[in-house]
Amino acid sequence: MYIDVSADEAWERLRASRWKPPGRANSGSRRKTYAAALEQTEQMFRAAAVVGPATRPLQVFYGLSQAGRAIAAAAVTLKGEDWRLVAHGIKASGFDKPFPDIEIRTDPPGTQGSFVRVSEVLDSPVWEKDAARLEDMWDLLPPNISYPLTGRERPTPLYAAASSIHDQDHPLLSVPVCDIPDRVIDAGSRQALADFLIAYPAIARHESYVTRRPLSFGFEAPPDYTRYDHGGGELVVNWEMPQGSATAAERLEYLLTMTRPYAGQRYFLPVLAPMSRELHPLMAWWAVLYALSMLARYEPASWVTKISVDDNPHAVSIERLLERALSHLPVLIADTISEVST
Repeated sequence: MYIDVSADEAWERLRASRWKPPGRANSGSRRKTYAAALEQTEQMFRAAAVVGPATRPLQVFYGLSQAGRAIAAAAVTLKGEDWRLVAHGIKASGFDKPFPDIEIRTDPPGTQGSFVRVSEVLDSPVWEKDAARLEDMWDLLPPNISYPLTGRERPTPLYAAASSIHDQDHPLLSVPVCDIPDRVIDAGSRQALADFLIAYPAIARHESYVTRRPLSFGFEAPPDYTRYDHGGGELVVNWEMPQGSATAAERLEYLLTMTRPYAGQRYFLPVLAPMSRELHPLMAWWAVLYALSMLARYEPASWVTKISVDDNPHAVSIERLLERALSHLPVLIADTISEVST
């Protein structure tokens, strides 16, 4: 799925918000922190744009970390001094392992680390015991769908085509679920689809989906996928509306409860094994960039090898990730501030 973003417009939105900060950042220390943190965020990103991948993870991550302080300052759910962030709240280890197997853990729930507190504001999970792998976090980012780290069967974001919701009142929410991988479509069976959707609880709760005619009498009709020329495909899935017949606006609102936002679009995200629910995309970016920044900072010789296109199969994927961080994250930051301040 092509993602259309304008970093320049996002920076304009963020700069324009500083004269009258949103949410609880409208006065006192929170207002000062909001403005100062966003200024540092922008300067970090501008600096990252003129350097190469050898140091770019450092500037981008710390720019995102400062944006987290602006998000916390604006968040209407954080009262008293809860908006003040202390330390990172996330750790990376296993730098001696293969790149996809780097381990990421968070501080416990309720602590003041940046990752934990911003996650709680966004109703996004934290995990302190079982480590999450870098590859798992990597695959949660929509722009990484075309940039796998290994050849494993990947659980990746599935785009929800919300624009297809029709205007007539109806008891079913019907939406094309996009970017279903070839392996599921090639299998062609209802069981293969059910097995795949285990990682996507919101889709697994569907009422039905569009099917083809059964191959023979007595057999259940298989899913009727629409294939893409570039690989993968989509399937129209139906959910029963809790209140019965509903307007288009009500059905869209129901879809929003099941999906996560990404640059003006909605995605069904898989729930990773260490987590109780799906990760907010901003926090997936945070986790990936934290791991890359720690690797670049504390293991510079290893990092230089990993970004060498002559020596490492992941180098181009890393380059593309860091390029997209510069264009996608300003949009996600601006959208997240709007999300938490209303």
